Amino acid sequence: MKLTWWPEPQAGDIVWCHFLENKGMYPGPKPRPALVTKVFDDDAPHYVVEVIYGTSQKTDDLRSGEFLNARADHEAYRLAGLSYPTKFSFKSRVELPFAHEWFKVPPGITFGQIPKLGILHPALMPRVRAAWEAVSAK
Repeated sequence: MKLTWWPEPQAGDIVWCHFLENKGMYPGPKPRPALVTKVFDDDAPHYVVEVIYGTSQKTDDLRSGEFLNARADHEAYRLAGLSYPTKFSFKSRVELPFAHEWFKVPPGITFGQIPKLGILHPALMPRVRAAWEAVSAK
């Protein structure tokens, strides 16, 4: 199957992703937020991205390697383009082709016809760093 590719994303973009389930290499059935942590441009304009999983489930139970973007974060929450408080987990990190098979245009279409929900606000970087360091130290 020939992939149709999206334009180059940036690290820090929050995207609408059919994150894989059960470590299989097939897109999951339900799109969800994912945070782009790295962009590989070796084969540009065919980009590969490292993304981490986002979920609105159990946001009151943060574990090692996770950070939360909540409504109380006001501007950071607004810029992320999220509908619900969402936690992101560095323990669920994967590299995927930045192509239509894995990434879709979100319902709100804030950024036009690309799979971008929003961006990570710099104010959240201390949380992101702490979550990253928690999984990197192991």
